[in-house]
Amino acid sequence: MDAALATALVGWHRAERRAMPWRTPFPRQPYRVLVAEVMAQQTQIDRALPVWERFMERFPSLPALAAASETEVLEQWSGLGYYQRARRLHAAARAIQRRGDWPRTADDLAALPGIGHYTAAAVAAFCFGGTEPPVDGNVARVAARFGRLALPLGSAGLLAAGRKLAAALHAASPTPEVFEALMELGATLCAPAVPRCLLCPLRPGCEAARRGDQDRYPLPRPQRAVEPHRWVALWLAREDGRVLVREVRGPLLDGLWLPPLRPLGPDEAPPAAAAELAAALNLRGTLRAAPTCSHSITHRAITVHPFVGAWRPGVSEPVPDQRWTDPLHPDLPTSSLLAKLARACRAAPPEV
Repeated sequence: MDAALATALVGWHRAERRAMPWRTPFPRQPYRVLVAEVMAQQTQIDRALPVWERFMERFPSLPALAAASETEVLEQWSGLGYYQRARRLHAAARAIQRRGDWPRTADDLAALPGIGHYTAAAVAAFCFGGTEPPVDGNVARVAARFGRLALPLGSAGLLAAGRKLAAALHAASPTPEVFEALMELGATLCAPAVPRCLLCPLRPGCEAARRGDQDRYPLPRPQRAVEPHRWVALWLAREDGRVLVREVRGPLLDGLWLPPLRPLGPDEAPPAAAAELAAALNLRGTLRAAPTCSHSITHRAITVHPFVGAWRPGVSEPVPDQRWTDPLHPDLPTSSLLAKLARACRAAPPEV
């Protein structure tokens, strides 16, 4: 690897990198980096940043996170989605707390509950001087274009190419900043759409830029088949605007608080299913259909049929595992589905 490319990459990064509160001088504080890296998985950094700040205010240290309950952690994670990440982060914090110190190598960090190879390598490199390259989708995309590799995102071959490119640049300029600069390059100049090759510090060595076909690389990630789901939901509101919610138990949205939900069978009619759900919860009265909502969780496409009912004290009494919350400012861990249901149910006010 030409040392001039590594020097140019680091110089570009120092001039153009985005400011992030966890991007302090190396070596960095591992707790702040770990939380940031986990949040940035499957989430754009601009969306993750305010949640990271809120999360750090509530759990300013690893012991504070380890001592929290899962409900408290999920509540602070609200808005980011993919809540399993929060559970894994919580489990990792408790594992580190139990052992009494931080693992310092990528291999040891990867042995923590739910910490993948990329996150382990990133924390090791930025906080403990590790030399194992952290390769995310941004680095893989740069590698595909740099080498003009017809490989799909997520493939083992492209991840290996990303590690090889990052390791070569690091050997030419042995600083963890090389790894971060490569990730930043993929997130900004070498973005999926409209790469800005004329501004790229790696352009002199990039095969795709030389051929002018950078838009062809990498190949798209193979898509999983969409899995359709249908649910009914009950929207029961009090006069003060708070709505009835309960904790979801199941493979989707587990541990989050939402209005009572029930999956629909292939040929099951939503009104009958909603009435059955209401009866099972000892909720009586007229139900009115609201506009359907669409919600997605990875490859699952969910259509939710909400039904609005009137809350009448002394007539409808919720079971003990249910609570009331403000749908606009929930005080429980929830999903963006709650806000979607709130918007839909405004179109069908309950009958009096």
